[in-house]
Amino acid sequence: MKLVGVTVIGLILLYFVTAAFKIDLFNAEMLVHSGLRFFAGFLVLGIGVFYAHQIGLKFALGLLLILTMADDIWDYTRDIDSFTFRVVLHSIYMLLWGSVTGYVAMKGWLSGLDKEE
Repeated sequence: MKLVGVTVIGLILLYFVTAAFKIDLFNAEMLVHSGLRFFAGFLVLGIGVFYAHQIGLKFALGLLLILTMADDIWDYTRDIDSFTFRVVLHSIYMLLWGSVTGYVAMKGWLSGLDKEE
């Protein structure tokens, strides 16, 4: 149930963030950017760092920096300007939302497994 709450609150905040920064979220490039950042935050920060404690925070932040910069460099080589301040803030929001969702999802999934036993 917490996962549904985090998802709904995240979608509502996503609406306000995209409206405030005037970002077209349903553009193909922004869908790729947002999805990459969300799932990177979900897997690396939410599960790897905060839940499982298998990855150190410094290493995870460096890995995320490399992933996001590689995506921005790839866009730059294709003449797509996605490295603006408002897109960076949107990316940070997507990373944070992904990390919270990943943590809550793993916490709920594993607590559900404990109840079945």
